[in-house]
Amino acid sequence: MDDVLNILRAAADPTRLRILCLLESGELSVSELVAILGQSQPRVSRHLKVLVDAGLLARLREGSWVFHRIQPSARARAAALTGMVPPDDPVRVLDHARLGEIERQRADEAEAYFARFAGEWDRLRQLDVDEEAIAAQIRVMLPLTHEQRLLDLGTGTGRMLQVLGPDAGEAVGVDASHDMLTVARANLKRWGLANCRVRQGDILALPGAQESFDAVVMHQVLHFLDRPWAAIAEAARTLRPGGQMLVVDLAPHGVEELRERHAHRRLGFADDEVGGWLEDQGLTVRAVHHMPGALGVTIWLARRLGGQPAARSTTTFEGLQQGAPA
Repeated sequence: MDDVLNILRAAADPTRLRILCLLESGELSVSELVAILGQSQPRVSRHLKVLVDAGLLARLREGSWVFHRIQPSARARAAALTGMVPPDDPVRVLDHARLGEIERQRADEAEAYFARFAGEWDRLRQLDVDEEAIAAQIRVMLPLTHEQRLLDLGTGTGRMLQVLGPDAGEAVGVDASHDMLTVARANLKRWGLANCRVRQGDILALPGAQESFDAVVMHQVLHFLDRPWAAIAEAARTLRPGGQMLVVDLAPHGVEELRERHAHRRLGFADDEVGGWLEDQGLTVRAVHHMPGALGVTIWLARRLGGQPAARSTTTFEGLQQGAPA
């Protein structure tokens, strides 16, 4: 009873209830909440502390940024509280409109960044990381056969298709950036990978593709996303029973300039953070491998278990919007 009363006291403030409603869709930084709520940072921070102390929110510091999200163990309680606020409440509608503006601004900035650097993306992506060593480790951890289908989400210029495509029967790369895909198409032709193709699309909303692939790869993608866990959930949906997902991303670091200069949303990920997202989708983490360097890299490998393999899908991703030929 004491826990319930503490939660009710914590939420019994208009601003704190607004915060809970906003965080239903994912995590936000303190500065973003300040912009949406129209209040001073000290005042917003005080409200956040009350919600954290009540166990409703989790606080995550990354360098000079602090993110908040609903505590996983408190999702049901938070939903019960926010569910009492009508969706058409004027304050709630205005808050979500401001949130939408922030999300669109971030998406526009990221799109402009990828378009500006598409031609030199492979060089920029290295970030003092030994790409060849990582590619070799990926091949060891995710061996493929010519009977298997590979999906590369956030393919960029097609690097993972170059690394894994030769061993797969068929490989599809998906990316939202037309400029990146123009470079990727030219690369695939140069590499002679006739079994690989790329399509333009949103990796958070893939059409079809239910249980269509034997392996899914996300290479240096999550740190650009507002909702990285949503990308993992969508990727898991495409896996056949017994299929494997391989995630490659930066380990936690403090290089703040990557936010401003290279559009990074997150400064790396801890082992258990990505591992938890994978397990939330019913995947079993089979291996976690660390690659040291100026910026450390972590590779997670997980498998989808259960049931007999579904009949092999003929999904070809033709439903995705294609970019113009390179």
